[in-house]
Amino acid sequence: MEDFLDSLWFKILILIDHIKTFLDLVFSPLNSLGPAFAIFTIAFITVLIAKFLTKNFKTKRHKQLQKEFVYYYNLRQEALKCEDREKGKLLAKNIDQAELNKVYYNYFLEGFLNGLLTRYLPIFSFLAYVNEAYKPENLLKLFGREYVLKFRNFSGEEILIGAIFWFVISVLLIYLAWFIIGRIFSKYITEKKTNPDGKPAPA
Repeated sequence: MEDFLDSLWFKILILIDHIKTFLDLVFSPLNSLGPAFAIFTIAFITVLIAKFLTKNFKTKRHKQLQKEFVYYYNLRQEALKCEDREKGKLLAKNIDQAELNKVYYNYFLEGFLNGLLTRYLPIFSFLAYVNEAYKPENLLKLFGREYVLKFRNFSGEEILIGAIFWFVISVLLIYLAWFIIGRIFSKYITEKKTNPDGKPAPA
């Protein structure tokens, strides 16, 4: 058993090394534009992959639990519309206790695990790559310095930004920009549908 595990771990290490070599080949042209741009581009690709997986990949169990949750939630809402309000509340409570609470818990847990797989796994995988590919000794070899960015604070002290910190900041900035642009675009589409002729809405 120990020999099997050792052999499996050795194969995993070889696979990881091949993946790193492939990513080095893909991202190496970016290095000519500096480490900050290269890492920011890697962060952007990471967000694109995470967004794509989050939108398009859901387990069969998650889809089934989503259907069950919507069904029991709508059933509960119908129960609350009962003419006899007390009877409606009692029916809704029975639905909660019998099915909705259990389905919601399972749906939430499955969604959380699905999110870990689709959103956070790509981020942590590329974070590990950036940590290895742009560690201080590699930065020194490639760019002649052991940091990505440098600036001075209000006291005049130099602040050095490393690869990991810059990658995390880049991911956060990209998600923030994505959210803001999405809101602006959504508002524009809504206004376009409200006024298809392009004329301003009447006061």
